[in-house]
Amino acid sequence: MTDTREPLRLGTRRSRLAMAQSGQVAEAVSRVTGRPVELVEITTYGDVSREALAQIGGTGVFVTALRDALLKGEVDFAVHSLKDLPTTQPDELVVAAVPVREDPRDVIVARDALKFTDLPPGARIGTGSPRRMAQLNAYARSHGLDITTVPIRGNVDTRIGFVRSGELDAVVLAAAGLNRIGRGGEVTDFLSVDTVLPAPGQGALAIECTAGNADLIAALAELDDPFTRIAVTAERSLLAALEAGCSAPVGALADLVADGQIVKEMRLRGVVGTTDGTRMVQLSTTGPVPETHDGAMALGRELAAEMLAQGAAGLMGERAQ
Repeated sequence: MTDTREPLRLGTRRSRLAMAQSGQVAEAVSRVTGRPVELVEITTYGDVSREALAQIGGTGVFVTALRDALLKGEVDFAVHSLKDLPTTQPDELVVAAVPVREDPRDVIVARDALKFTDLPPGARIGTGSPRRMAQLNAYARSHGLDITTVPIRGNVDTRIGFVRSGELDAVVLAAAGLNRIGRGGEVTDFLSVDTVLPAPGQGALAIECTAGNADLIAALAELDDPFTRIAVTAERSLLAALEAGCSAPVGALADLVADGQIVKEMRLRGVVGTTDGTRMVQLSTTGPVPETHDGAMALGRELAAEMLAQGAAGLMGERAQ
């Protein structure tokens, strides 16, 4: 029988994407708790500022207001795009669940249904991400493509609107976001992770609540996917060890290496580059699938140390100057 207690309050950003993914989580939480879930819309600084993310700091601009609402007791739990979370976790809050990850890849939405490599010389490609700029420009330089990356902000409609109006030839977006709002059909090309590594945690969600709410933590934990959590922990550990924020030009992806149906190992790849694509540090490591949070953290730190030894810090420093 359905629980008739007060609804659980889910804090979410107001964007169409945030509302869509929070709505999906609300349905899942309602199933596992038997309680209704209501969405509480919260405006974050990242939603109202029109400055580039790198200018306003990037780290935490989409999550601080949600976390404040949690700590004030205005909501019971919050849903974040995991890639937006700062790598330092407050003691008062806990990520109770990381559900199964959506497609982590970046995609192109281009005019005339063009693929990335079929864009005409001088093509203008919009993205608000230094990470995407760095890797797209590096790929273009090494493959003789003539492109210009153009910094943009805005929601999905705004960004795709730049292409529809002819202002840009293409924009780069996350596959996960388009899939969650039912617009995956507008993708004209999927960017291989060998071409553009995603942001650490891209495609994953984080369900966060207060550390003292043991009953809710236990209920939300039913939505947790152990491998997704291990993978994003390794990716975010690399990001933290590089001392880089979520707007830094850092890409990372942990994935499984399988032989048929048998999982053999986990591979972690990382990249740092200057936004013009002239200098890149890209490395990977492969080993046993970590069985613990600490093991995943160690894997990320180890790869970050190798990247720093090859000059990764200097590349991020050049970008910031």
